[in-house]
Amino acid sequence: MKYLLVDQESERLSFRPLEPDDFKTWLTFFKNPLWNKYWLTEDFSPEENCIRWFDKAFYRYENDLGGMNALVDKKSGEFIGQCGLLVQSVDNTEELEVAYSMMPQHWNKGYATEAAKKCIDYAFANQLSDSLISIIHENNLESERVALKNRLYLEKHTIYDGNPVKIYRIKNE
Repeated sequence: MKYLLVDQESERLSFRPLEPDDFKTWLTFFKNPLWNKYWLTEDFSPEENCIRWFDKAFYRYENDLGGMNALVDKKSGEFIGQCGLLVQSVDNTEELEVAYSMMPQHWNKGYATEAAKKCIDYAFANQLSDSLISIIHENNLESERVALKNRLYLEKHTIYDGNPVKIYRIKNE
């Protein structure tokens, strides 16, 4: 589990692995109609989507493919969202992605930018990769702003998982 930020912190957030007990909290993410605003998905119930998310997260943990970290507010203990380093295949090339998803009530508060920056710094400090990407749906301006604030640059447009995306990249300098 070299890609997980176990026992790491940023200014406002604590990072820890996702736990089965987080399911009920994260389920509210899937109950928000905007959760899949940008991604083409099959028509699953919120519960089914949450089960699939958790199954994928634990599969990643068990197979050293990175994974999302639960983000917890250091002061209140509230679950803010998830962010992590994910091993991905984009255009037949293995990449390390910094990915983030915040609970809707915590959108536009700088948490995604803060968490993504911590993941970037962690990856480079631990020499996990020479560069990182973010896979962002072509219409997701909010996630693009997070990438740009963290000095990622637009590298290319492609199709990922059936969706038109932009690949943003940052290199370790």
